[in-house]
Amino acid sequence: MDQNGANEALLETPIWKCAKSIASPGRGILAIDESNATCGKRLASIGLDNTEANRHGAIGSFCLLLLDSASISLSPSSLRRHCTSLQRMGKGLLIVCERRISFRGLKLMRRTVIRIPCGPSALAVKEAAWGLARYAAISQDNGLVPIVEPEILLDGDHPIERTVKIAERVWAEVFYYLAQNNVLFEGILLKPSMVTPGAEHKEKASPETIAKYTLQMLKRRVPPAVPGVMFLSGGQSEVEATLNLNAMNQSPNPWHVSFSYARALQNSVLKTWQGRPENVEAAQKAFLVRAKSNSLAQLGKYSAEGENEEAKKGMFAKGYNY
Repeated sequence: MDQNGANEALLETPIWKCAKSIASPGRGILAIDESNATCGKRLASIGLDNTEANRHGAIGSFCLLLLDSASISLSPSSLRRHCTSLQRMGKGLLIVCERRISFRGLKLMRRTVIRIPCGPSALAVKEAAWGLARYAAISQDNGLVPIVEPEILLDGDHPIERTVKIAERVWAEVFYYLAQNNVLFEGILLKPSMVTPGAEHKEKASPETIAKYTLQMLKRRVPPAVPGVMFLSGGQSEVEATLNLNAMNQSPNPWHVSFSYARALQNSVLKTWQGRPENVEAAQKAFLVRAKSNSLAQLGKYSAEGENEEAKKGMFAKGYNY
């Protein structure tokens, strides 16, 4: 079978169905797949140590059974027994599981971080795009939906025009190398940053301005075959991230425009929980409030009326490392 025939066949597989299921009205993603180090930062924000018990307690506040990299205590030799491919890419590990049936149709994510101040160089952009494309191709070959995430950090004092210029460069390279690696666009989800000014820029952009520049960038670079664009929050406040998403959904888009938030869904929940068992129910209710708000934003029906002050606090951290 030639490549075109193989791609056509993939349109009827769990890869395509999984991507389309997520990219459906009102749906988004809670990103809670943090590394051990990032879990520690989240817990430290409410005065807790980074222990397994505290990590599991935090997950319980979201009413979900989730695995993060810290909860899988396998050595590299153990991982090799369960994988046909285990290769080092940059500082990360790309793991493709041998047990395809068990994992088929699930999502796999790899993040690449781009910084605007003093860059990025052409080589940095090329390396980021190539790594994401290889990861996406290997994921699809093994029945997984890749979430492709070239994150452009908020660091800097640049205007929004500078951000959109860099974003267009990055996305042009990403889609060029996705095509070179025969990645089926219908079987991926994208997780980009919104196009905003640098966090230290003197002028703050409105949700309408952010929506305008972000959608302009997407329309210039992202094929309509892609089912879903699931934005990361990147240090925006919970309310900012939701307002910006809402502004992007005031008119129809070629793709499902939604969210894949970590901090912008977790912050209020963790602050409510505080590591106390008696607060779990209240934390779960806080999570449902944020989830409902962003579901409405995906439909273009969100209003910030009644939002509390905690949800309006920005979470940008200069020089943030995952």
